[in-house]
Amino acid sequence: MLLDKVTFREECKKKLTKSSKISKLYKDKMIEKKLRLLLSKLPCKNILLYIPIGFEADITSFTKAMRKKCHIFVPFMEGVSFKIVKYRLPLKEKRFSIKEPAVSFLKHKKVDVAVVPVLGVGKDNKRVGFGKGMYDRFFENLDCKPITIFVQIEKCFNKKVATDTFDIQSDFYITPEKIYITRGKRYDNRSIHCRRRSYSGRTYRRRYPKKIGSVKI
Repeated sequence: MLLDKVTFREECKKKLTKSSKISKLYKDKMIEKKLRLLLSKLPCKNILLYIPIGFEADITSFTKAMRKKCHIFVPFMEGVSFKIVKYRLPLKEKRFSIKEPAVSFLKHKKVDVAVVPVLGVGKDNKRVGFGKGMYDRFFENLDCKPITIFVQIEKCFNKKVATDTFDIQSDFYITPEKIYITRGKRYDNRSIHCRRRSYSGRTYRRRYPKKIGSVKI
């Protein structure tokens, strides 16, 4: 029997509120370490990151370091969704206690990789967020889907959670303990695995890392 998202979302929130603030500092560093490892193996010049709030994994140090190597973009809220703007200081606090850079009207190239915070992960390795639907709407309007990495400070995964067709699916899922790969593919030193995915009538080939020390979901 499938579990509904509302119930699962509340379970994940309770798990996060019970999480130690002291251990979170350690877990933040472990997530940043795994992000550096994974992105060093992926082809990426334009990366969508997020500005952390509340119990989300704090990747601030990672963001600042990656600015020297790649073009970093972050969400800028517009109505019920968001657009991407280049990450730059200073940041200003907006709705839902979310911090954002100043607005930009420049149109940017597609992002190669998107790092997305999650509250939980349900059936088909799809994202369960806080219920605002902003990421779902943003991804729905993309012609070319980026490699998508979920990050979570406390693992909250249940394959019996019902998900919707519009929910974002991960390619990778990072917790402080492990890097998980969607569809059960384990990568090693012997070969580079590829996957074909079709969007808007076009096929894109993704090259994934030779080795990231991960296990399947």
